Amino acid sequence: MIQKIMNRINEWLEDGLRGLLGRLTPDRRIILVITMFLVFGGLSIYMTFSSIYNFGKDKAEKMQIEQIESLRLQLEQQRDSINNLKSVE
Repeated sequence: MIQKIMNRINEWLEDGLRGLLGRLTPDRRIILVITMFLVFGGLSIYMTFSSIYNFGKDKAEKMQIEQIESLRLQLEQQRDSINNLKSVE
């Protein structure tokens, strides 16, 4: 059922394109194809370079670097069980 619908849509599109392009002369077809190639190629190159350019822009502003608190590390070392045994003796 779906295959028949897809085939019917495909045939309808082919007939429409052949009807439109069949009226064009060969020179105009070449001009149309080259124009479409340049437009879609230009859009592709633009999208590629703009995505590379904007790749990490938003993330750089949101990142915040915090410094390590050295005091907490010293307190944890003092609470170590080995240090407690040494102080008892």
